[in-house]
Amino acid sequence: MNDARSLVVPGFQDFATASRAALALLHRRLGFGLWMVTRTEGTDWIVLQAEDHGYGVDAGAVFNWADSFCSLMVQGRGPRIVPDSQRVPAYAAAPIGRQVPIKAYIGVPLSGRDGQFFGTLCAIDPAPQPETIVDDLELVELVAALLSTILAAELGAAQRDRDLELAGLEAQTDALTGLLNRRAWDRMLASEEERCSRLGHPASVLVIDLDGLKAVNDSAGHAAGDGLIVRAAQALREAARGIDVVARLGGDEFGILAIECDEGGAKALLVRVREALAARQVGASVGAAVRLPALSMMAAWQAADQQMYEHKRAHQRPNGNAAP
Repeated sequence: MNDARSLVVPGFQDFATASRAALALLHRRLGFGLWMVTRTEGTDWIVLQAEDHGYGVDAGAVFNWADSFCSLMVQGRGPRIVPDSQRVPAYAAAPIGRQVPIKAYIGVPLSGRDGQFFGTLCAIDPAPQPETIVDDLELVELVAALLSTILAAELGAAQRDRDLELAGLEAQTDALTGLLNRRAWDRMLASEEERCSRLGHPASVLVIDLDGLKAVNDSAGHAAGDGLIVRAAQALREAARGIDVVARLGGDEFGILAIECDEGGAKALLVRVREALAARQVGASVGAAVRLPALSMMAAWQAADQQMYEHKRAHQRPNGNAAP
């Protein structure tokens, strides 16, 4: 009996909890070796939650979106439920079918804020399934609609959560620049990592290290050095978007946590940062890195830091002074 009464599961606290409950229910009702809730971000197809029974796929796995049955389904090149995927030419030829055994498929889109495409609710099995599974499309679409409603609400609340966190960190600012300090940066980095892991958000980190601050302090005094730091802070505020987090991490080092920012956005931000610093006659070495779905925000920070040092080494003279 296909009705929605068994979908009512108490205790949904967030999209992740609802997703896990939905996948478990669909597996009990329809079988299939793997059920997933996924997010599409650029070329990445990110598994946010998985109900796995034989494929060895866990949350956090990343596949190529263009290789998937779901990409074909979204394009309208294949149906949402297929008892025998070999009968659908587009699915039979899909690259993912050469990576894992797939003979039956279910997939429906998930939408986020403003109805924008987010990812998919989908299932695969290594054996063909009875033709009667097509009768369960309404059930799967209902589950997807409910998950999309929860998801949209949670995505809409993400920025409100960040604003509240930042408000709570107002006391943790750098006295000279008014930017967040290192302690607040660490807390925001950890909070954003949790959101990225749960919802598949992209994010990027920029590390900025001023060139020649010690030389300015030694030659012109600490007041001049402080002026350089303040100009740098102003430039970074100008370059960053309103939702981004800008912090002073140390004496001459700054960081930008770029929220929901993919590789293209990070490159654009890097250009804006360099232009804003140059406009204020601030020399700096800058590194940028995107948080990869299989890694952490901390790894992105470390990668950006390494890139910054490579940039610094590339444009410094042998005596350690920055080249003009």
